Amino acid sequence: MPGNLVSKSEFKAKALEFFRQVESSGESVIVTDHGKPAVEVRPYRGVERSPLEVLRGTVLRYDDPTEPVGEDDWESAQ
Repeated sequence: MPGNLVSKSEFKAKALEFFRQVESSGESVIVTDHGKPAVEVRPYRGVERSPLEVLRGTVLRYDDPTEPVGEDDWESAQ
């Protein structure tokens, strides 16, 4: 998991310090809640990306995309 892990209580006490750390190092800080990652603080990246670039690598499965869809495969919209 990228970034440094820090608890909510520690982040609350030292938030400005963590913001400065993120700004200077470029590495993210992951704030945990009861030991589980909850929030990621990372440097702002103002570079606009195309929607296709944002979605690149996000397809989990791609099974027979040209296979016909049967009527029973759709859930009723009513």
